[in-house]
Amino acid sequence: MNRVDAVETVNEKGRALEDLICFLFPQIPGIEIAQRNALNAFLTEEVDVALWNAHHNRGLYFLPHLLLLEAKNWSTPCGSQEVAYFVQRLHHRGCDHGILLAKGGITGNAQDLTQAHFEIATALGNGIRVLVLTPAEILGLTNTDELVDILKQKLCHLVVSGTTIP
Repeated sequence: MNRVDAVETVNEKGRALEDLICFLFPQIPGIEIAQRNALNAFLTEEVDVALWNAHHNRGLYFLPHLLLLEAKNWSTPCGSQEVAYFVQRLHHRGCDHGILLAKGGITGNAQDLTQAHFEIATALGNGIRVLVLTPAEILGLTNTDELVDILKQKLCHLVVSGTTIP
């Protein structure tokens, strides 16, 4: 986690957060890194991290087999353009779930569905669910069961209330 904060260049920042993802998520039973920094066939869209989910009963059994993760190691919140672009990449690949790990969270107000929250609500209406996770949330965890629980809670809240944050 210290490395996520310590690096200076944009590329190093992104790489550090991706490294955190690639360390943390495979600790969850049934999860492995499928691909990293993979471009589509047209060389127009990159996926930061793709996870294979074997649906282990103590893991992410409630999420699809293939999960795409986007890492934004920015000091400011991730904006609506970036969220919309992540949703577009999910759609182009036929994925209905994605995880956005954003150091600064996302812009707007969850209750009012403004800015980036609007993009997530719109995606939900189109069958795409984006779970937003921050490194600060990860810091408080003591084991991967807690990460699984957070993702379950976020998914339930998103679907039931239509917003990303309770």
